[in-house]
Amino acid sequence: MAGAIVPHEQALSDVLGARVRITTNPASSTIEGTVFAADPITNLVAVNTADGKQTQAGNYHVIPISRIQSFELLSLPQSAQSGEATSFADAVPPLHALDTQALRRREVEAVTKLQQGEARRGKGVTQEAQDLFNAFIRTMPTTRWDGANIIVADAVVVAPPYRADDCRALHAGDTAALARIRKVLEMERQKIEFRNASAAIGAANTFSRSAASGPGAAGPRKGG
Repeated sequence: MAGAIVPHEQALSDVLGARVRITTNPASSTIEGTVFAADPITNLVAVNTADGKQTQAGNYHVIPISRIQSFELLSLPQSAQSGEATSFADAVPPLHALDTQALRRREVEAVTKLQQGEARRGKGVTQEAQDLFNAFIRTMPTTRWDGANIIVADAVVVAPPYRADDCRALHAGDTAALARIRKVLEMERQKIEFRNASAAIGAANTFSRSAASGPGAAGPRKGG
């Protein structure tokens, strides 16, 4: 009685490290090498076609399992021949251990960066307020939100609607910090107003040109 047919992906995963000869469709090409990996999720198999003497480098071919017409087992993995259990230490080329501490540091850095970005976003504030906050934090990194208020350099609080008169020193008598923050605030407000005015003028000019060239524009007047 004939044995049950084994799916290609299962057969290939069972012979990781073995040397095989694979025939693929539609070009009916043949690849001979060592099975390096077989992934049933992506339905791909990786075959190292190096001669087996190379330990640091290889020549890898990634083949869709759906394109495999047939494969032939040429030799078993060394671990199977010796009766030992398969181990990552037997992989060719060798697999190096992951630096889990470095990965953890990268994870912490990424999370911290996201948290910092979220902390710099004002909640329920206008775009103008956010622009002012962004301007302060570029030169004074300790700038932070306190509700809708902007705390600048741990010295001055700027309350809505964020005018010079809305600035208040956190420490009594700190007139120098108060004067400096008010000056910066006025300069940044002027920049924002200039940008808004330029954008409005540009939008108006674009609308005027579109209206002048639109289907309702007057054509050349004919004499009569």
